[in-house]
Amino acid sequence: MSKPFILHMFTTAKNLSPFDVNMALDAGWISAVPYINVEPSEVAGLVQDVIFSRSPKGLKNTGIFIGGRDTKQAMDMLKTAKNSMFKPFTVSVFSDPSGAFTTAAAMVAIVEDELKLKFDTNFENKTVLVLGGTGPVGQAASVLAAQAGANVRMIGRQLDKTQRIADMCSQEFGDNKITIAAGLDSEKSQYIEDADIIFSVGAAGIQLLNAEQIKSAKQLKVVTDVNAVPPSGVEGLDAFFNGSAIESSTSGAIGIGALAIGNIKYQVQSLLLKKMIDNEDPIYLHFEHAFEMARQYIQSKK
Repeated sequence: MSKPFILHMFTTAKNLSPFDVNMALDAGWISAVPYINVEPSEVAGLVQDVIFSRSPKGLKNTGIFIGGRDTKQAMDMLKTAKNSMFKPFTVSVFSDPSGAFTTAAAMVAIVEDELKLKFDTNFENKTVLVLGGTGPVGQAASVLAAQAGANVRMIGRQLDKTQRIADMCSQEFGDNKITIAAGLDSEKSQYIEDADIIFSVGAAGIQLLNAEQIKSAKQLKVVTDVNAVPPSGVEGLDAFFNGSAIESSTSGAIGIGALAIGNIKYQVQSLLLKKMIDNEDPIYLHFEHAFEMARQYIQSKK
């Protein structure tokens, strides 16, 4: 008799995301077991409890999901989990804190596709602004865009904090192969004028980009907004936009709204959770794998 599919779900937060639980069960995991308020120092012990409680054959039906709120912490926990296992006692691990990795991957992949379709170009040497970029989605999106060749500037309200996070993303997530710049929110208008792409990824219900600023962006091509809660993070960009023209743009820019991004994010997370089940060998998934999956999913629908 085969063992049931069990996904052990770790979070440093006081609650596990109901979204992630629903996604796991709908993807085919029979049981999604929450572990809340997990300290990073506890990960190795929890992982070894997971791997030593089943035979190697039973471990093929076992996985670990890492949530939480902090991207670096989630990546460190992923590394710790991987390093706490050895053959044949290994299981797959998927890190997606606050859904940030799959959301960022979906957003960047959609923009990449729109750049090719509408403007016959890509991220190479483009100027990307990430408004509200110090949060989890902004961090992952900044790294992915920079890895794709863009010149990325992360915009935040406090320059010291923004610079620290931008440096962390470049060093920790980008393996020191990329450089993400930092900028103040109060000075963003001067950066917007030269922007090719703008990601609005700040807190829900706060407008980060107005129509006058969009009008001033003479080479703007694509604007995104990940928040569906009114008011829109970008004036004139509806949550339903999926490559629609932005009325205030003088450069013919198009908008990608939260629901278009959310649809791809949902598909990517589901596909990665299913991949954990289907893969014969253990896999260790994070934002880069989510980006590749988003690219593949978008191409498969053409």
